[in-house]
Amino acid sequence: MMTAARSADTGLAGPGELDRYPYAEAPTAGRVGVPSWESSDPDLNRAGRRASGSRGRGLHGQLVQQLGQMIVSGDLGADRPLVPEEIGQRFEVSRTVVRESLRVLEAKGLVSARPNVGTRVRPVSDWNLLDPDIIEWRAFGPQRDDQRRELSELRWTIEPLAARLAAGHGREDVQQRLVDMVEIMGHALGQGDSVTFARADAEFHSLLIQVAGNRMLEHLSGIVSAALQVSGGPVTGCDRPTESAVAHHARIVEALGAADGVAAETAMRQLLTVHPDVERVVPAPREH
Repeated sequence: MMTAARSADTGLAGPGELDRYPYAEAPTAGRVGVPSWESSDPDLNRAGRRASGSRGRGLHGQLVQQLGQMIVSGDLGADRPLVPEEIGQRFEVSRTVVRESLRVLEAKGLVSARPNVGTRVRPVSDWNLLDPDIIEWRAFGPQRDDQRRELSELRWTIEPLAARLAAGHGREDVQQRLVDMVEIMGHALGQGDSVTFARADAEFHSLLIQVAGNRMLEHLSGIVSAALQVSGGPVTGCDRPTESAVAHHARIVEALGAADGVAAETAMRQLLTVHPDVERVVPAPREH
């Protein structure tokens, strides 16, 4: 294998840097005496997994992540083309892997491929900034402060509205699932299990948007999930898992159960005020 040293001529990292971000798998959330993590309803389970990235695993997924991070960070600029053969040699992957990876990046608006011009990085104005992967890459790069502020502002727009709309679409199974997530968060808080707390929190917010009855809002649930993942978390020592946060989630559930949209919206705004994203610490990147 080649070394991980970056070439001064190309700006591309060496093949060893495909593994420069080691991720630890989160422990399972199942515990005695608390609700089961997995629901029997596949639609409900779907909400908790909405934040998963689109890159997949293996060399293809690693190459997409590496190139994506390098583009977003500015290490790969628009001043020269991305040569597939060169990328393949640097990362020791096949032309097929390079080609498919560039297609993924092109779909995200990061690069464009044109005859006689080659593949080049596109300006930020062309990027799909709502793509969960790009949200993550921006959160760990030079734009991290802007990304956290923008995510916070976007959540303030999306989630209070979703909470109000969800109050008019009562479903017993959804209501119970939300109750389960609050109970899991409370139990995890008592056990000091920050990973389980974060997973239950993410599923709560994704599920709430899913049941708001607005398909366009539902489409944005992945953005909220990504925001929860990258805006800060207890694994870095943040104080996010608190009794106050659990209490606000519980108030949202109570308002939904009473079909009180105004109370649900108010409780969500209070929750976002207690834990504003802009004050959180960005954790290390995560694996999908």
